[in-house]
Amino acid sequence: MTESIDERRRAELRRIAREDFGWTTLRPGLIEAMEPLLDGRDVLAAMRTGYGKSAIYQVAGAMLDGITLVISPLIALQHDQVAGISTADDAPIAVALNSALGPRALTRAWDLVTAGGAEYVFVAPEQLAKTEVVDRLRDAGVSLVVVDEAHCIAAWGHDFRPDYLRLGATIAGLAAPRSPRPPVLALTATASPPVRDEIITELRMREPVVVATGFDRPNIRLEVRRSAHATDKRRALIARVTELDGCGLVYVSTHRAAIEYASALRGRGIRAAGYHGGLRAVDRSQVHGDFRAGEVDVVVATSAFGMGIDKHDIRFVVHESVPDSLDDYYQEIGRAGRDGDPALALLFYRPEDLALRRFFAGRHPVENVLRRVFAALPPQGEAIPLRDLGRRLDLRTRTLINSLNLLEQAGAVLSGPDGYRVGQTTADDAVAGAVHAADVGARMDTSRVEMMRGYAETADCRRRFLLGYFGEHRVGACGNCDNCLTGAAPPSAILDADVPFPLNHRVRHEDWGEGEVVRVEPDRVTVLFDEQGYRTLSLDAVKRSQVLRVVGEQ
Repeated sequence: MTESIDERRRAELRRIAREDFGWTTLRPGLIEAMEPLLDGRDVLAAMRTGYGKSAIYQVAGAMLDGITLVISPLIALQHDQVAGISTADDAPIAVALNSALGPRALTRAWDLVTAGGAEYVFVAPEQLAKTEVVDRLRDAGVSLVVVDEAHCIAAWGHDFRPDYLRLGATIAGLAAPRSPRPPVLALTATASPPVRDEIITELRMREPVVVATGFDRPNIRLEVRRSAHATDKRRALIARVTELDGCGLVYVSTHRAAIEYASALRGRGIRAAGYHGGLRAVDRSQVHGDFRAGEVDVVVATSAFGMGIDKHDIRFVVHESVPDSLDDYYQEIGRAGRDGDPALALLFYRPEDLALRRFFAGRHPVENVLRRVFAALPPQGEAIPLRDLGRRLDLRTRTLINSLNLLEQAGAVLSGPDGYRVGQTTADDAVAGAVHAADVGARMDTSRVEMMRGYAETADCRRRFLLGYFGEHRVGACGNCDNCLTGAAPPSAILDADVPFPLNHRVRHEDWGEGEVVRVEPDRVTVLFDEQGYRTLSLDAVKRSQVLRVVGEQ
């Protein structure tokens, strides 16, 4: 029988994986994500932490002519990724272009890029805000753009890393004259359905192939401990972490808590270190290195720590406070048990802790700032680079970019490789549209906080709750969470036939518009509304009032 073209290509992908990188097998979904890239298709790959997602761009990139540009959020992560490729004897050359390099090292790296000697080039999104960097990369020839940790577009992009939200326009600017834009690969380990949609929209992906593998990590035991008072929680956390074996992470919400908890654990004889974004770069690097080398057993950190840490024997991840969303929580607990051995994810919970999360989720833009930004744009048809616009307005870069992003979501501003230009709208309509876009985003963020509360307070199987948030619906109980182990969780989920609003069906609410059913329980249904976010509704109440109907039904 004649071998098909597809079979030959898959064989070649496996050969490169084996001979260049030493991977004798590839997990399900990896080949399926590589193939469309070779055809110029965009791909969104949502795969759990430790699954080996980097193989997608490493193998596919080796088959494409030109640079594989990897946009990676942290310098430490970039260097880990470069080192990982370099350890493979026959792998193509990888370099990083970032501020941690000295002038000579940066010059050598650029020389490799421009001479065609580097296959993989790692940059931070902030680097791509520099016109000269984008120009040099375009001239060198980019054949594949990879956005690693793509959930940052939703989790960080709006506030902490606004440059993530400019990537769609920047990637368009990497296309050589009269050449198509290079295909885009977005990688994430935590992407609920709305986050996936946001990634696709913000990166301007074109009918991407979505490859999503199972999110379940059955070796991680899920537990929640509820505390009435802050002092009780602090005492219980220190005592529990002191009892745990092996190395682990303790996530806290503030810089001060990171230092204080680390000190308290050291007082109990634990080799602990504190980590937060306010530390000097050399101190952050020291903590990373000591943890990987086994010289520190417990790192007490804010969310700034852990992304890209390739340490397979982390036995526990403890949260001192609730994260902003289940997306963040899953990302952080996914650093435990990558070796497949038993691990623990423990959340210490006080309902009062949610107040701060709701406050940040509900922030609104300043209307006069939006009006100033819109007024500073040149007449219709002309574009202005971000740098020039910033000089005109004298605003903080984060404030300026956030305002532009909201105006763009409202259709009042258009962005491209040459900068920003006004759309066909008035200043009043532009500001009103931007405020509406901000309100929708704030409602979505607030609802994600409420889903975090739902996870902490559920009496159901916690794994069933968590996986349902990511669009995976399991019927049986997991047997490895506190509710299952104590017998509190029902043994099976509600089946579609038992409810008037089945899973994954579109529904319409009289006041909140359309949405999708994402969770069904015996007495309630959770719907992700397009403009209101997640809402959990009493089945008895919606049956009596008839405010909720399946779309298409009379």
